[in-house]
Amino acid sequence: MTTYDLDKFKGVFVAMYSAYDEEGNVCTDRVKNLAKYYVNTGVEGLYVGGSSGEGVLQTVEERKKMLEAVMEAVGDQLKIIVHVGANSTKESIELAVHAEKCGADAISSIPAVYYRLSEDAVENHWQQMIDSTSLPFIIYNIPQTTGFNLTQTLFKKMAAQDKVIGVKMSGESVYELQQFKANAGKEFLVFNGPDEQYLGGRIMGADGGIGGTYGVMPELFCQLDEYFKQGEIEKAQELQAAINEIITRLLSFPSLYGATKAILQLRGVETGIPRSPMLPIKDTDWAEVEKLNGVIERLVAEHTNTAKK
Repeated sequence: MTTYDLDKFKGVFVAMYSAYDEEGNVCTDRVKNLAKYYVNTGVEGLYVGGSSGEGVLQTVEERKKMLEAVMEAVGDQLKIIVHVGANSTKESIELAVHAEKCGADAISSIPAVYYRLSEDAVENHWQQMIDSTSLPFIIYNIPQTTGFNLTQTLFKKMAAQDKVIGVKMSGESVYELQQFKANAGKEFLVFNGPDEQYLGGRIMGADGGIGGTYGVMPELFCQLDEYFKQGEIEKAQELQAAINEIITRLLSFPSLYGATKAILQLRGVETGIPRSPMLPIKDTDWAEVEKLNGVIERLVAEHTNTAKK
């Protein structure tokens, strides 16, 4: 039985974007403004330094700077999960220790990328992070980018530890998500990763979700979660379908994060452009970005008003 308060991790967590200045350096003022933007949207918290946050493209010091700004801005208002995964275990431990020092609520990590590591190597990599702090640990399984698909054998071994409280399941199979829940028990947290199947993940046992596109439509994912909890499945299906159309359009730009950062810019939230090799939107894309932002804002108004009736 875990000694951690798991309820505070249930719900919608925004996988927070990076925020740079015009020279491409981490800008703490922009980080703080972005973090504050999410405070009154209904989300439970932020997932800092993950895929959407470009953590693997940043130095250790930049990642620390990002977290420190987030904690200063909203650490007492939102739950903060910090992705500390890096290619070297040494850097991952350094980031984990820093997260605990900053007052984060939990840490999380992918396996190291590039090298095709054995299960024993990945287990050792994660275990050293787990042992380096008193914080709860959330496994991040995203095989399509890391090349490592977490097996149920290793998962059950990791999940047996008190400190390991959950898994962010970003694989594409809700069956695997359901198996993680089944093999670890009802107390264990499972976060849906693929934004386009949030509802499917919740139906199959996920306790909430962590996602990148939440960052430009957090209210829609919170309302989707509310429809699910209220048993209004037809409304949830309708909203998930609308969200998926938005995601499809976001994926049509040179990069997803270039598009989401552009949408935030239209709303007065400056975050700069993605770090190379990821691409910003093209000058010719602005009209489409404005249309898409309009679609999101109309859906937010529509479903917020519907929920109040």
